[in-house]
Amino acid sequence: MSLLTIESPKHCANKEINVKKFYKKFFFIFSSFFTTILSLIFIVWLILHPAKPQFSLQEADVYQLKLSSPNNLLNSSIQLTLLSKNPNEKVGIYYDELQVYAAYKGQQITVYTPLPPFYQGHQDSNLLTASLIGTGLPVASSFGYEVGRDQTAGKLFLNLKLNGRLRWKVGTWVSGRYRLNVNCVAVMAFGPTLPSGPLSSKQGTLCSTTV
Repeated sequence: MSLLTIESPKHCANKEINVKKFYKKFFFIFSSFFTTILSLIFIVWLILHPAKPQFSLQEADVYQLKLSSPNNLLNSSIQLTLLSKNPNEKVGIYYDELQVYAAYKGQQITVYTPLPPFYQGHQDSNLLTASLIGTGLPVASSFGYEVGRDQTAGKLFLNLKLNGRLRWKVGTWVSGRYRLNVNCVAVMAFGPTLPSGPLSSKQGTLCSTTV
């Protein structure tokens, strides 16, 4: 003979209240733990206060800058060397999705050239080299006039730009990705009498960097 147990409505209500209390307690403990971890990461981040990387232009050589008319199509060839430095004592940097290109008077004159991703340790420095090429790139009708003006003035100004993303590394913790933009200005002697070799800029000047 089986015994049938029928729970009262009051007993069922108490069980439901206990289940709700358990989930609330679990949620509170999980939230507190998660908040504590985030707070610790944030405190460590504030203490270390990572400085943005530094880039400087070591050398830029223009081997070709030829405009074909009447279509205003440009063929260009530029060799670039940049020095990248991590100034932080306790923060490493991962560089991802790096691309380099050259611009003149706000016009892009080479295609995007990818650079391999790399990791930069504390206070490390790395040389980055790239061959920038442009074949049949359309430019504004004023391009030839602007180049002629610079030749008369005796100086050619080029913007050499690097775009990508970086991640900070503190111990075993790695941050999310941050956008990186670098702009270097190359100033080259460009008089009426052109040199036999390429137009060159060897300055070691600091580039502007935004993260």
